[in-house]
Amino acid sequence: MSAHGTPIPMSSERGGPLKGEAHVPGDKSISHRSLILGALSVGETKVTGLLEGQDVLDTGKAMRAFGAEVEKRGETWHVHGVGVGGFSEPDNVIDCGNAGTGVRLIMGAMATSPIAATFTGDASLNKRPMARVTDPLALFGARAYGRSGGRLPMTILGATSPVPVRYATPMPSAQVKSAVLLAGLNAPGETVVIEREATRDHSERMLTGFGAAVTTEDTPEGRVITLVGRPELKPQTIVVPRDPSSAAFPVCAALIVEGSDVLVPNIGLNPTRAGLFFTLQDMGADLTFENMREEGGEPVADLRARFSPNLKGIEVPPERAASMIDEYPVLSVVAACAEGITHMPGVKELRVKESDRIDAMATGLRAAGVAVDEGEDWWTVHGCGQGAVPGGATVKTHLDHRIAMSFLVLGMASKAPMTLDDGGAIATSFPIFEGLMTGLGARITRGATETA
Repeated sequence: MSAHGTPIPMSSERGGPLKGEAHVPGDKSISHRSLILGALSVGETKVTGLLEGQDVLDTGKAMRAFGAEVEKRGETWHVHGVGVGGFSEPDNVIDCGNAGTGVRLIMGAMATSPIAATFTGDASLNKRPMARVTDPLALFGARAYGRSGGRLPMTILGATSPVPVRYATPMPSAQVKSAVLLAGLNAPGETVVIEREATRDHSERMLTGFGAAVTTEDTPEGRVITLVGRPELKPQTIVVPRDPSSAAFPVCAALIVEGSDVLVPNIGLNPTRAGLFFTLQDMGADLTFENMREEGGEPVADLRARFSPNLKGIEVPPERAASMIDEYPVLSVVAACAEGITHMPGVKELRVKESDRIDAMATGLRAAGVAVDEGEDWWTVHGCGQGAVPGGATVKTHLDHRIAMSFLVLGMASKAPMTLDDGGAIATSFPIFEGLMTGLGARITRGATETA
């Protein structure tokens, strides 16, 4: 929906090839963490390339509410931090909009300070489970009071005398791990997180960059991350790499739209985030990495994606799921345009994202003429082959930005247009998506369309 709550119907249809450079926004995960760690530092952190989607802007507002100064001057964001343990109690409810990452990380950052804060969000965020974060935060001494099922709106009472925690994450979740590490900043001694499956490691990298003592060790029980509490974080100058999750959309569109050749510059290729690109190569995609380099401790490259008429369905390795969990919706679109069956196991986390993404994509793909099987933690797409997806459906996005963009990509390659009931949520992570894709040659229109 728009900022005023009015649905924004959108549709896309097959057109000519996609050509040119796609300058996608800054990485959302790194943008959230830049603002939060900047607010927990002593002094001024400068951030360029920040994703200015609504999710990240809401995190910036939250940092202001906790006492940090956050402002944009020119192309640079300036964050004057209050130091670890320096958060002040907000005057009002913290509205995190659609940002699951934002609210969970902020809860962690404030949970070991003796203050109270109440969090809420939009209709989608208020349905998402927060107990996965509040349970480990309770071990520090924080208390949470929310709606049934551990849902927002929720008030967190921070620990008055926090204790360090040793916590094994019950599911692969970078958000849970990061919330615990952020809480550990203001606890004495060592806070330890153990994850059986490695998840994206932006928090560990950035905490180290800001001066925290963080060690990571692979052991028989899993990856063990240890943080020494009560550091003085030092302000940083951060250049945010461009978001691989956003890059997924122009990359996947180029692979399935005949004649396309698209370059996506400056994409972060952190190994805990790049699973989609290797999966696409396994399917036979003409996808290459150019100008490999390192920026700000993160591997970066330019991605070139060309039309790939011979894509094949594959068995996606379940151990790859954590490195591409947000990309499965658009991967399923590529799978629909491939020959054969693509099986995606180990993805139960998709059930509790902004929407139940397995159900949302399966329902929409079936409406577009694609056969899909699904279970609690897996799904299978039966590919129609290049150019053979019927399309012609109107789908529900459930206020989920990735569902919306995925079906717009499908419409660019299907026989008949695809229509969204509401594309407004795209602004939460990729506010320039529509202009960027039409600039490459895509046909995207606003307004309801008559479809079969």
